[in-house]
Amino acid sequence: MSYTRQLLIKRSDISKVAIGILVAIMLFGFFVVGFDQGQLFSLVEGKQAFDDMRHAAGFPCH
Repeated sequence: MSYTRQLLIKRSDISKVAIGILVAIMLFGFFVVGFDQGQLFSLVEGKQAFDDMRHAAGFPCH
């Protein structure tokens, strides 16, 4: 009996650069929402909007 072994290699269509960019955006967003204390976001929307954003995201701020 003769058996044929086949190996299927599937390459991902998503590039590693795209994944790296998405991870960087995610980490920056996590920093702004969780640890920034309002310095970046309050320039645009004000302190109260920043507190509301943290509450909506589930981060304790008081």
